[in-house]
Amino acid sequence: MNFHPTEQQRLIQESVREFANSSILPRRMEWDESQTFPRELFREMGAMGLMGMLVPEAYGGAGLGYFEYKLAIQELARVCGSIGLSMAAHNSLCTNHILSFGTEEQRQRWLPKLASGEHIGAWGLTEANTGSDAMRMQCVAKRDDARGGWVINGAKNWITHGLTGDIAVVLVRTGDLLDSHGITAFVVERGTPGFEGGKKENKLGMRASETAEMIFSDCFVPDAHVLGEVGEGFIQAMKILDGGRISIGSLALGIAKGAFDAALAYSKEREQFGQPISHFQAIAFKLADMRVQIESAELLLDQACDLKERGLPLTKESAMAKYEASEVAVRVATDAVQVLGGYGYTKDYPVEKFYRDSKLCTIGEGTSEIQKLVISREILKG
Repeated sequence: MNFHPTEQQRLIQESVREFANSSILPRRMEWDESQTFPRELFREMGAMGLMGMLVPEAYGGAGLGYFEYKLAIQELARVCGSIGLSMAAHNSLCTNHILSFGTEEQRQRWLPKLASGEHIGAWGLTEANTGSDAMRMQCVAKRDDARGGWVINGAKNWITHGLTGDIAVVLVRTGDLLDSHGITAFVVERGTPGFEGGKKENKLGMRASETAEMIFSDCFVPDAHVLGEVGEGFIQAMKILDGGRISIGSLALGIAKGAFDAALAYSKEREQFGQPISHFQAIAFKLADMRVQIESAELLLDQACDLKERGLPLTKESAMAKYEASEVAVRVATDAVQVLGGYGYTKDYPVEKFYRDSKLCTIGEGTSEIQKLVISREILKG
């Protein structure tokens, strides 16, 4: 297991940290307040290799592994959760689904532009009334033999890059309700007739990461856009979410570290009763608890990364890592606000943003309750 980063991993981490501090930090609150998705920033990230980290070099990617990916998301989220979230969704969900289940022709067609950041990826599973209960999805595709493809009708909700995404991998029902082999994955390109962006959500946190509806109205998609076999979409999605949980865990870890860093620095500078507040046991013990939780979550993430890199089953371990890291992010961000007191409640200091952003981590890509369901099922198999 990778408890200590290699020299290459340290260099990647430092490079992303410098980029985050120079290109994201000065504008993070501006983007947050205006709910601006900074599209151009992601082209810069593509030039750095961050938009195709897991994509082999043959398809224009960086050809790196999950440890490097974890560190990169963490460093972005340490400054701005929104940017980390968009980078994670692009890489783990849309891009990785095409990489994992696409044909050679499909990979050659879509991966290079996704990896370069020229195209932004979206991934559509969730619907308005089927969040955790994805098997009951109402977005359907009907066979159109005359044109050699499928006609999609319905909507997807809470989709990262639902308006801006150039390429969307969409999970759609092609068979019977509640049939695990009744769902198929399609690639739908922006500009396809009948494919539109819908309502953009006005969110508590992660406000610079776009979340919106995707609406399909008699949207024709040719057979060449089916990923894998018809009916395999749900099984594919569950495998994609195993890796996706590493990315959300890494996102949560970065938010927790950013909040902790801010609280630690403030506790050393802020004086009360003639001494820094870090000298008071109430604050010092709070900082100790925060650090223990962060390092525990990181070890679980390293375990999941190690299993993923070795091609071993990781359903339980990735769910454990995502669950613990996301809950830790919320607890640490909450404690950070408390350490800063009144200042922590203002937008002059970063902890209020970490506090708002952290909550999404316990909801997105499977709620904490779903993670506990996954973990318990895996435990009870044995």
